[in-house]
Amino acid sequence: MTKTPRLAAIAAALAAPAAIFAAGPAAAYVGPGAGVSLFGAVIGLLVAVGAALGVILILPLRALRRRRAAKSAGPGEGGAEASSGPGEGGAGLS
Repeated sequence: MTKTPRLAAIAAALAAPAAIFAAGPAAAYVGPGAGVSLFGAVIGLLVAVGAALGVILILPLRALRRRRAAKSAGPGEGGAEASSGPGEGGAGLS
């Protein structure tokens, strides 16, 4: 009884590629909406990659700037807490 599902799976595995490759070309109209959608998707992808690269490049530079500001401020003038920007609550990257 276990051979029947296995045989059906083998038949399906052989029939699916045959059905795909036997299909003829589709003579369908592709309207301008598809091109606009593709353009929007590509722009969105480029913006996402640019934002990711920007974050990867800017965060180490911000940390370096904070370290330099903390060094130049001296130990008695506030240190790293004084170099934190507004709204950060003193929890900077250290």
